[in-house]
Amino acid sequence: MADVTYEHVTKHFGDVVAVNDLDMKVADKEFLVLLGPSGCGKTTALRLLAGLEEITQGNIYIEGQLVNDVPPKDRDIAMVFQSYALYPHMSVYDNMAFGLKLRKTPKDEINKRVKEAARILEIGELLNRKPKQLSGGQRQRVAVGRAIVREPKVFLMDEPLSNLDAKLRVAARAEISKLHQRLETTIIYVTHDQVEAMTMGTTVVVLKDGLLQQMDTPYNLYRYPSNLFVAGFIGSPAMNFFDATLVGEDGDLYVDGGLFRLKVPEGKLQALLPYKGKRVTFGIRPDDIHDPQFTPPDITAGKIKAQVDVTELMGNEVFVHLLVGGKSFVGRFDPRTGVRVRDTIETVVNMDNMHAFDPQTEQVIR
Repeated sequence: MADVTYEHVTKHFGDVVAVNDLDMKVADKEFLVLLGPSGCGKTTALRLLAGLEEITQGNIYIEGQLVNDVPPKDRDIAMVFQSYALYPHMSVYDNMAFGLKLRKTPKDEINKRVKEAARILEIGELLNRKPKQLSGGQRQRVAVGRAIVREPKVFLMDEPLSNLDAKLRVAARAEISKLHQRLETTIIYVTHDQVEAMTMGTTVVVLKDGLLQQMDTPYNLYRYPSNLFVAGFIGSPAMNFFDATLVGEDGDLYVDGGLFRLKVPEGKLQALLPYKGKRVTFGIRPDDIHDPQFTPPDITAGKIKAQVDVTELMGNEVFVHLLVGGKSFVGRFDPRTGVRVRDTIETVVNMDNMHAFDPQTEQVIR
């Protein structure tokens, strides 16, 4: 397998900058996910690596070899697309073997690779069927199998699960993760679905407008976002944001949101003191907003008095939409909560997990 390096890669489509100075390294055997909203440049970044688009500026290396001018067929990569693009007149076996036949691979070797891939993907009994006889999940496995038989240095996957229904997507996520562990391959995977990114990737790259926002582990992206965009994009429901001022009083620091005042915990003081008297964007995740009757022990608790606007029972938790001074925010409450619409309650905020962002630069204050 191989590592991949993007060295200050830029791609223009006329006046549009699709990828802007992308500089990153994908380690050997890593499962890296390119994540971001539509139009952020993630698929373009993948296509540049595959050789399906020309680089405007910069270099791409696979296993240390510069591949800018190497034709796609010679880059030793395999790609799985959103559209599985199976040949309808061919059997599953022939679909999987087609690329190898074009490369004039010996028949015995083709047979061995196809049957091994079918065994790994548990589609051995489907080899004689045509694509129209398969379910969506089975077609997805055949498309992955067609890539596996190539035994490439790098697998590229462009939203391969987006055509599946929700239940099947969950199963397919687990299959691809297990496949990565079994094959120990380098996989670069594109998605706009943060759940896919967080559950599958060893490393996640968040893109916006062609620019890399943060490259980190799923845990660090969630707990330590580098800026306002990453904080709001990662997590469902999204992080709550409030315009606030940091106010100093008797040696302490408070987040003053107008209709609430929350004491900054000691562990955050040093980073935030330079912003005393200044405006900040205060961020708190729904996980850290609790029903006063079911508050975790040992937290630095603050309180926001709010009215319950909507409740959504999710089974193991309740999403409670709250209003304070016309501003809406969301808490993730214990399923035993007794709150009802139009109740006024004092929600408990875990300030140990608060975030503060510079409103000008939108960068986190650390």
